[in-house]
Amino acid sequence: MRSWYRETRFECGDYLDVNIYPVYAKAVCRRRKAKPTSEVQQKLNDNRAENNLVRIANTNFTEDDVKLDLTYKPDYNPQTEKEAARLLSAFLRRVKRYREKRGLPELKYISVTEKGPRSGRYHHHLILSGGLSQTEYRDLWGMGYVNSAGLIFNENGISTLVHYMLKQAREFMGKKKYSRSRNLIIPQAKQRDNRFSKKQIKELAKDTEDRTEYEKLYTGYYLAQANVVYNDANGGVYIYARYYKKEAAWCNHKKRSNRSRCSGGLSSQKTPIPNSD
Repeated sequence: MRSWYRETRFECGDYLDVNIYPVYAKAVCRRRKAKPTSEVQQKLNDNRAENNLVRIANTNFTEDDVKLDLTYKPDYNPQTEKEAARLLSAFLRRVKRYREKRGLPELKYISVTEKGPRSGRYHHHLILSGGLSQTEYRDLWGMGYVNSAGLIFNENGISTLVHYMLKQAREFMGKKKYSRSRNLIIPQAKQRDNRFSKKQIKELAKDTEDRTEYEKLYTGYYLAQANVVYNDANGGVYIYARYYKKEAAWCNHKKRSNRSRCSGGLSSQKTPIPNSD
C-alpha cells in the first residue's frame, strides 16, 4: 500500500511540538479494523487530552503566572461535584472582577477538581494569570486554605504540572478532565507532506539522543526530547519531538545561574507519547 510521511507542527509560545507519522493511501477493499479495547481507547484518549492541554498551557502561560491550590475549611466541604464546581466558578468570577478593578489583564486559567480518595474532601488545582498575591487569593477564596507559587518552566514547559493535575482529575472523575477560560489561545496544527522520506525517518528513529540531527530540522530551536513508536501492524514509524526556542524566556533566566540547562541538552523528563493528531 502506498504511503508517505506527514509532519504536523504546533507552535506553542517558546515551544514547538512535532509529530511525524505515516499516511496510507486508501485501499479499494479493506478488512474491518479491530476496535481497540476500552482500556486501550481510554489510554489513547487520556494521552490526547494531556498533550492538547500541555500545548495550551505552554502557549498561554509564562513564569509571571502562578499555580494555585484551593482547599476547604475542616468544618465545610461541598457535598457534590456540582456544588464544588459552582463554588470554584464563583471564585473565578471574583478574581476576574478584582483584576478588572486593578487594571490587570483579563484572567486566563486552567482548573481541575479533585476529591480525596480517603478524606472525601474536594479541592481544586489551577494554573492562572499572575499579578495577585497569595493573601489576595486567600481573601477572594474565603472558604479555606490557599497555596500559590510561580510557574517553573523547563525544556518541556510545564508538562509535569499538567500531568499531575490531570492525573488527579482522572482518579476523581471520568468525565470532563479540566475546565479553562474561553480566552486561551488554542495552538493550530500546521501540516506538510513528503518533507521526509522513509529512509530519513528510519535514520532519525535510530538515535533519539543525537540532538544534532533533530536540531538541523528546525532552525532556532533546541531539542527537549524525542520519542519513537514502531507499529508492527503496518511497519510505520511514529516520531514525536518537543523543541524549545534558543531564546526562550525561561532559558534566558536560567542562564544567570546555570548555563548548562540552556545549552541544548536533553531533558530527563518524559511525557506521554501523543497520537498523530
